[in-house]
Amino acid sequence: MAPPRFGLLPTYETAGVWAPVLLLVLRVAQGVALGGEWAGAVLLSVEHGPAGRKGRKGRYGSYPQIGLALGLALGTGAFALLSNVLSDEAFLSYGWRVAFLVSLALVVLGIAVRLKADETPAFQQLERRRAASRIPLAQLLRDPGTRRHTLLGMAARWGEGAAFNTWGVFAITYATSTLKLPRTSVLLAVTFAALLMAVLIPLSGSLVDRQGARRTYTTGIALFGLAVFPAFLLFRSTGIWGFAVTLAVTLGVVHAYFYGAQGTLFAALFPPEVRYTGMSVVYQLSGVFASGITPLLMTTFLALGHGTPWIACGYLATTAAVSVWATSRIRPSDMYFATGSASPPNHTAEPSSDRAPASAAR
Repeated sequence: MAPPRFGLLPTYETAGVWAPVLLLVLRVAQGVALGGEWAGAVLLSVEHGPAGRKGRKGRYGSYPQIGLALGLALGTGAFALLSNVLSDEAFLSYGWRVAFLVSLALVVLGIAVRLKADETPAFQQLERRRAASRIPLAQLLRDPGTRRHTLLGMAARWGEGAAFNTWGVFAITYATSTLKLPRTSVLLAVTFAALLMAVLIPLSGSLVDRQGARRTYTTGIALFGLAVFPAFLLFRSTGIWGFAVTLAVTLGVVHAYFYGAQGTLFAALFPPEVRYTGMSVVYQLSGVFASGITPLLMTTFLALGHGTPWIACGYLATTAAVSVWATSRIRPSDMYFATGSASPPNHTAEPSSDRAPASAAR
């Protein structure tokens, strides 16, 4: 769910152009904060995951990913409830603000958990050895290997960001505005799909521990690309129940398949000294084109297609193809720890004392 401050924003009628300016500034701040906290949460989990051939780094690394699914479920569920108990006029006037303001409780809970989280033994080890990078961003960009992995990581995330913003954001507008499906039913369908995704993400993490993060992520993104055209065909022809079932498959199952592997895959791209920074840069910068503009592009492509979604589907399939290509270009020997049955990388079979710190970028 978005931060509660969005519930206090003035409207255009009361603040004029400052209303959209404030919204844009807050969204940018939210994105920057999310990128940093996401990397930290994933690293705390991965760092505590046992290593080796029978390790559980993939399983541990999938747990923070559940937050995305639960956040979507809470958001759409809250809006479904409010739109059902309030009139359209009341919902548009003040009802939509309630969900944002109620999320204040989640913010307080998140801060409390974050303040009590201990650093991993790996970071404490680096502190004792004074091995943490003082300017991790400069080191990240200076080294050819980490530059390569940064670019490949951003391209690999393109399909994931486009997928989530299509199924979790654009699909709601498309279903209610173009297909004229009932709003509350559509929101409940998204809520169910998000809850299913939350349940299945740990299974994706277990797959990572058996077959590797790279293979799991590539397979899932390829399934997303293959599912795009059939999904929109079913959206257009099967009504609300078909929409709900299709969304459960695309968002609840397929997205969970590769999203559970994403954190562990990206963590393995960078050496311990710059891992936090590398993951944050990949997540934040790719978010501009992978996530932020996807709903806008989809709406534009829908207009270009005169209401048909096939141009938009072609765009989504392209993002999936780029992500599959980028992930396949990541050489297992260049990754900084192995998952699944893969042999440890030649240069960094990381012992427990050298695992990446959750705060190496501080």
